[in-house]
Amino acid sequence: MNNVQPLKPHSYRTIFISDVHLGFRGCSAGFLLDFLRKSECKKLYLVGDIIDFWSIRRRSFWPQEHNNVIRTVLGKAKHGTDVVFVPGNHDEKIRDYDSMSFGNIRVSNEDVHENADGRKFLVVHGDQFDSVVRCAPILAVLGSQAYDWLLVLNRLVNSVRRWFGFPYWSLAAFLKSRVKNAVNYISNFEQAVAFEARRRELDGVVCGHIHRAEIRTLEDVLYCNCGDWVESCTALVEHHDGTLEVLHWVEEITSDKVHPAPARASA
Repeated sequence: MNNVQPLKPHSYRTIFISDVHLGFRGCSAGFLLDFLRKSECKKLYLVGDIIDFWSIRRRSFWPQEHNNVIRTVLGKAKHGTDVVFVPGNHDEKIRDYDSMSFGNIRVSNEDVHENADGRKFLVVHGDQFDSVVRCAPILAVLGSQAYDWLLVLNRLVNSVRRWFGFPYWSLAAFLKSRVKNAVNYISNFEQAVAFEARRRELDGVVCGHIHRAEIRTLEDVLYCNCGDWVESCTALVEHHDGTLEVLHWVEEITSDKVHPAPARASA
């Protein structure tokens, strides 16, 4: 008889996820479902672009896995998790329902989260600080379509890599890190979001939008980006002592560690 006990869920005080893009073919809903089912938390922030209405308008795509993500989040909300939805630019219509609750999920166009150690963070998707989205929305839509094609190429590249036994690798992230204009755009975005947190006399900011997970200090502000569930499958988590960490879920589930305890960012 097999006496192996199932692993306890990963327990966090708070989980922040952003840029899931349900309704988009590039969404890694399977990985997200695995993460949500293996994790528990007191509070769950959905930091924008959870549903990709831009993509849905272009083409109809909504498989069962995407339904399962919604059902899993609703289930957590029903059973005691405080779920806060901070809409982004791809699901901006939901901003019309600011301060309302649906199925125990509270909509808030922005929020201030207090960590267990007392630090306060502005929680916002971040498109408000993107000059392209604000000043040239048509360019933003065209850029989104170009990104779709890049992700198609990304899937082809990784199909070949899997054939040869290589791990997942993000072509989009690689290009972002190498192209000078992209690097400057990311830097300007980070500085703008951090400035807003500083202006409000907060300790840090949690955002998404640019699909680049990171925790780093910008002068006196802790900048935290959740990343995404398209390219990198990352989440920002707050541990019970208030420390913050970026989880790379694909790396977590493919590692040899049964119950990983990765290094934390306590800055």
